[in-house]
Amino acid sequence: MRLSMLYGKTGLEVEVPDHAVVIEPRHLPGLEDEKSAVMEALHHPIGLAPLQTLVKSTDKVAIVISDLTRPTPNHKLVPWLIEALPHVPHEQFVIINGTGTHRDQTREEFVQMLGEWVVDHIRIINHHCHNKDELSLIGRSEFGCDVYLNKEYVEADFRIVTGFIEPHFFAGFSGGPKGVMPGIAGIETILTFHNARMIGDPLATWGNMTGNPLQRMAGEVNRLCSPHLMLNVTLNKHKEITKVFAGELFAAHEAGCTFAKEHAMVPVDQRFDVVLTSNSGYPLDQNLYQAVKGMSAAHKIVKQGGTIICASECSDGIPNHGNYAEILQMGKTPQELLELINDPAFSKFDQWQVQKQAVVQTWADVQVYSCLPDEDIERAMLKPVHNIDQALQELKKKYGEQMSVAVLPMGPLTIPYVKGE
Repeated sequence: MRLSMLYGKTGLEVEVPDHAVVIEPRHLPGLEDEKSAVMEALHHPIGLAPLQTLVKSTDKVAIVISDLTRPTPNHKLVPWLIEALPHVPHEQFVIINGTGTHRDQTREEFVQMLGEWVVDHIRIINHHCHNKDELSLIGRSEFGCDVYLNKEYVEADFRIVTGFIEPHFFAGFSGGPKGVMPGIAGIETILTFHNARMIGDPLATWGNMTGNPLQRMAGEVNRLCSPHLMLNVTLNKHKEITKVFAGELFAAHEAGCTFAKEHAMVPVDQRFDVVLTSNSGYPLDQNLYQAVKGMSAAHKIVKQGGTIICASECSDGIPNHGNYAEILQMGKTPQELLELINDPAFSKFDQWQVQKQAVVQTWADVQVYSCLPDEDIERAMLKPVHNIDQALQELKKKYGEQMSVAVLPMGPLTIPYVKGE
């Protein structure tokens, strides 16, 4: 059976056994008129008056966006937001790129993300989580840290957070409060949000919002300095908008999560010997750090001792920001890394991604098909694969001719789970 996987910008054709179980979200067509749907949502936001009536012509308006590693269609949403506020002079807008701990975006990347008109006419800043001069202390978290957020966001008269909603591997769902926390938080706050206890909590997993400590902390931080409006969307595999959610942060996000869960989470009867997954293609598969999400999605349904093959292009490398690659070298095995990260004395940003990766690797073997050099993959204690068809044939020697195979062609855009687990 020939299948197309989301991979980079062009896709990847693979041959899988005819009995393989293909797991995809229920397909939703893109909206016929995306702009009209967004404008309607802004005119009738959930739990709020129409946007235009909420913003004064003298207000400084901050719009928080997700960075280049997310497929949020900011090139549509941001111009439409500005158009929806015609009485606000362009010089009173600031767009804050919610990098979290990720690298800055270049002008060329901002043009790709937002369009040339926005880049030429609206002030845009990258968030810098390490720079205290660019942060404001807004309070103390019940989780044991000071809360720092981007100063321009805190000092704005009207705050808007954008994003897109899909299941998330430890926050339950993306979007909503996550645009602010960790998107524009300070490093001290981010480290608490991603510490080993939070990430290791069994309730911190795909699609779960009930009792999830990450959502509890994200909610707490957002209440300390709330966005006045959330604008989030859901997307299909073509990155087309399928529904728009605008309004009061928590009510609008809850509506979006309910909608996303209905079509993105798919039950299966049992676990599989082999799970082949993508990392949802560009921009989500730009680096190995992000590819952990695809591995984590496959982990939900692979047998203990099974094999995950993750197809993730990694055109941006490991990447070169943060401590991800460094932490991977601090242990000889994934189990050693888990023990290191779970030591309360250990604290490095990016440890959360290594922790999630190590949890997967202690459960199953993980192979990676990418454009990375073999040595980079091997340093991460992963096995490089150059031909997926051949790799599947080789695995029959381990699991037998009737080995069970599942395929996630869209990667973590689909979250499978085993009934009853």
